[in-house]
Amino acid sequence: MTSQPPPRPAARSYDGEGIVVGFDAHRCLHAAECVTGLPAVFDVGRRPWIQPDNAPADEVAGVIHRCPSGALQYHRTDGMPDEVPDVPTHVSLHADGVLHVRGDLEVATPYGPRHETRVMFCGCGATGNTPYCDHSGPCAGHG
Repeated sequence: MTSQPPPRPAARSYDGEGIVVGFDAHRCLHAAECVTGLPAVFDVGRRPWIQPDNAPADEVAGVIHRCPSGALQYHRTDGMPDEVPDVPTHVSLHADGVLHVRGDLEVATPYGPRHETRVMFCGCGATGNTPYCDHSGPCAGHG
């Protein structure tokens, strides 16, 4: 009998006017694109730390699109389109062994397939969040 992994906790969501922001803490590698790009919305010293109504939905979506790990995602509720994947798909291998991928992706995970637009895959095999990098292996000293 094959054991199934436990259900993965759902990403938290933060509702705003015209946009819903999702955050998956298991995927965040602290690139800080959010907190430096739009500190009025993303402030780790505040609860809740994401307040989408503190900026126009277009600005929030633009900053989320810069998140390399895909830990931040969004859904537009104002009739504007959700994130459009990069075309063509772009893959880059960084010196720490992390594969950065952007495009229209279907990712096989222990919890089933996921549709993604931005991911950072583990290249060393020592992740606790397969297939995503969590910097728990040799890449831990890199940022």
